[in-house]
This record gives sequence, structure tokens and C-alpha cells, in this order.
Amino acid sequence: MPSMVVIATTAVPDHLRGALSRWTSEVVPGIFVGSVSARVRDRLWHAVTEVVGNGAAILIHPAATEQGYAIRTAGTRRRVPVDFDGLTLIRMTAARTVKEVQTPS
Repeated sequence: MPSMVVIATTAVPDHLRGALSRWTSEVVPGIFVGSVSARVRDRLWHAVTEVVGNGAAILIHPAATEQGYAIRTAGTRRRVPVDFDGLTLIRMTAARTVKEVQTPS
């Protein structure tokens, strides 16, 4: 039975966006919404994880949890889903800092 999925992407290749748009609607740039079977959802997510590269993606889909949904992520993100006694909470990681390179005098 089809169920609603949301896939949010950041800095992914154009061909991945094209593949996602075959099964879902890109409602705003990088946000894909659709109603697909679990099999199609899993195949789409596999395609995302294979080519995400330096980008990032998140999948939200219905699941038999207290919250009623599950979250999957791929790539590097500052927001990381963490299981806390059966609830998925979002933990913010520290921003990356650029070390200043000092040149010898």
C-alpha cells in the first residue's frame, strides 16, 4: 500500500534530482514529496545513498513508532537524529571551524 514520503536534499547531483522527480514531486528546490510503496521508497533511498557524495539527504516516512514516522539520513548534516527511549530527537552538532594557518615570520 502506498504511503507518503518526504525526501529533502542538499547539494546532490542533478541526475539524482531527476530520478527522484520521476516518482515524487519537487515542491520546492530539494524537497520531494510523494506517495510510493515501501519497495519503491527503499529503492529510491538506495539510489540517494549511492550518489549523495558531499551533499546530504533525509528521508521521512510512516513507521510503526510512537511518533508515527521514521527518519533516515545520508551525507554530512549538522542535525543528527538520535533515538531517545523510542523517540527520535534531533541533536545539533557543533559547526565546523576553519583552523587559521599561521605562516612563520
